[in-house]
Amino acid sequence: MKLFIKYMVSNRCKLAVKEVLKNLGVHFIIVDLGEVEIMEELSQEQRAQLREGLLQTGLELMDDRKGILIERIKNAIVEMVHHSDDSPKTNFSDYLSDKLHYDYTYLANLFSEVQGATIGQFIIAHKIERIKELITYGELNISEIAWKMNYSSVAHLSNQFKKSPDLLPPISNS
Repeated sequence: MKLFIKYMVSNRCKLAVKEVLKNLGVHFIIVDLGEVEIMEELSQEQRAQLREGLLQTGLELMDDRKGILIERIKNAIVEMVHHSDDSPKTNFSDYLSDKLHYDYTYLANLFSEVQGATIGQFIIAHKIERIKELITYGELNISEIAWKMNYSSVAHLSNQFKKSPDLLPPISNS
């Protein structure tokens, strides 16, 4: 059985979810960003206990289909931008379509309708956050960061970085 969890964006979140599941005696197969696959069906009481345990860690069990798909879009973007060492070999629209098994136009329209921002804006916001992290760590120079983040040049990265505060809504995972 698959469960979907909102605000699950890091390895720490995965650990917190595993702990909640262990405390409830629920056996899991996979705990991934935004998704958990468990071995058994949950009773109403177990589901309520899981919901409460997740809320205590700042996470939320999701039931709404549109909301679940929006979280899956966000998690796919976060995973690609923040947790992947490889730059995408395809563009983000193809990546999202392949990963989520939906037409990109449908995903883009749904995301914009629910979030009030485009998928592109969400991607740029996360890329800018990742670039800030990479600059802060100081392990890569700007040319290496531009290549790693899939920019055509340092100038392209620089221009997008300069424009980002004016063009983008505040970054939010909710």
